[in-house]
Amino acid sequence: MTTRVLVVDDDAAVRDALAQSLELADLEPVTAGSFIVAKDHITNDFDGVIVSDIRMPGRDGFHLLAHTRKVDEDLPVILLTGEGDIPMAVQAMREGAFGFLEKPCAPSDLLAVLERALKTRALVLENRRLRALVESGDPAARMLFGVSAQANGLRDRVRLVAPLETEVLVTGAPGTGISKVAEVIHLSSLRSKAAFVKRAAADMAPKALAEALDAASGGSLFLDEITHLPAASQLALLETLEAGAPARLLAGSTRDLGAAVEAGALNADLYYRIEVMPVRVPSLSERPEDIPVLFRHYVAQAAEQAGLAAPEIGPDHMATLMAQDWPGNARSLMSAAMRFVLGMPEEVAEAADLGLVEQMARVERSLLVAALGRHNGHASAAAETLRLPRKTFYDKLKRYGIRADDYRR
Repeated sequence: MTTRVLVVDDDAAVRDALAQSLELADLEPVTAGSFIVAKDHITNDFDGVIVSDIRMPGRDGFHLLAHTRKVDEDLPVILLTGEGDIPMAVQAMREGAFGFLEKPCAPSDLLAVLERALKTRALVLENRRLRALVESGDPAARMLFGVSAQANGLRDRVRLVAPLETEVLVTGAPGTGISKVAEVIHLSSLRSKAAFVKRAAADMAPKALAEALDAASGGSLFLDEITHLPAASQLALLETLEAGAPARLLAGSTRDLGAAVEAGALNADLYYRIEVMPVRVPSLSERPEDIPVLFRHYVAQAAEQAGLAAPEIGPDHMATLMAQDWPGNARSLMSAAMRFVLGMPEEVAEAADLGLVEQMARVERSLLVAALGRHNGHASAAAETLRLPRKTFYDKLKRYGIRADDYRR
């Protein structure tokens, strides 16, 4: 959740006191003493909310509210005044203020309104980001990377289940990107322009679950680690689904759900309800040929975040990466990419249970599929890149059970 709060007040003492209260609540205050100073912070991508005094010299809080509404009508503005009365409060709400408080107000009252406003703002910005992704093309192709048969199968499965109105169960090993796949399903669905709400199932008491479903109304609610959902909430969710939920349920789990049912951690009826359309996310060990594609993407992403140029990835470094098992999957590969961009030494995990021959075979297979992926499945070009005679190249493909056609995009 975003934590920035633009505090606007011409009284420096009041402004500083408000800022101090916000800092104590782990919020990030940005202060301004006038409309002129404040307006430079007000943009349609401002990742926070505004708290402004009404009575100020020159342009007052109502002018600030009107300006904000022109820039972004979804940017929450909370107005404060020491001279408040009922007509002024009515005017403030009529003109689009998120809230209206009379000074001096108790910090707890202000923080309660701010919490609601910040959650609202975070949801607005997230949904705008999702809509922008939808409008730019096929979410599955754009967000689920890989050239392997497994990656192609995952994208096809997502495209198959996304338009349906059924619940979807997304499973996989930790770090495989279950929540990202759920987001792509939402973006590829008929509900894509409505809200996508993501919650940890363990935090969902029945009341919180109802609030989350309402927040995702018309869109999708993703419950991560569904087996951690409290028993009372599981029953409430099942009843809601059977009665007709306001949102589509997408459930995620890294656990064997059949075993969870047997252990009593998951309601059997709820399990049978959500496992109708399962989507399994493959681990990196099942698709090592996707490591180069993913690592290059994560390196570019990390370099952009760090404000650095993306370093060149040498073939030896890539071969070393591809020889690893990556039990942490994409999450671990992402961390490795950040360390690579920052120039931190990488401690390579040795495959202690494999002999030299097995390790060399793994690297050789990875180089073959990487070349095919780079050349869109064209074997001749891939063989030339690896400086192998075509017959030798095809013999190696046969030995490792690799089909060049699987890497045609």
